[in-house]
Amino acid sequence: MGIFGKIEKIIATVLLILMGVVVASGAIEVAYEIVMGLIEPPGFFLGVSELFDVFGLFLMVLIGLELMTSIHMYLDDQKIHAEMMFLVALTAVTRKIVIMDSGAMDPMLVFSIGFLIIALAAGYYLIKKNRLASGD
Repeated sequence: MGIFGKIEKIIATVLLILMGVVVASGAIEVAYEIVMGLIEPPGFFLGVSELFDVFGLFLMVLIGLELMTSIHMYLDDQKIHAEMMFLVALTAVTRKIVIMDSGAMDPMLVFSIGFLIIALAAGYYLIKKNRLASGD
């Protein structure tokens, strides 16, 4: 492994550690939001807006976990796994859908997001199909 490879590994390791800190912080934030939502009056009840906030935070933590997994996989085999990138992208689009205000959506935006989901799902399917066909 040359100097570039060592620097690359150090940077990826630092990114993995930093992502771990961010994900842990996000998980604490999700727990805090849930506990505070249940404690505040009227008690043991999360309103619709709070639920959307919690779901958005939850999906953001999930995206962070998927990014951590992709960094870890990169450190293991020195390859970027496109399959993981498609999963991260699909989760990010899902998060965007969850936190969007459905009353103020432009129809073209809805169409665009739908097309994006179809394109990402098709790309994921093709990569998965290729991987199964090649025996990886």
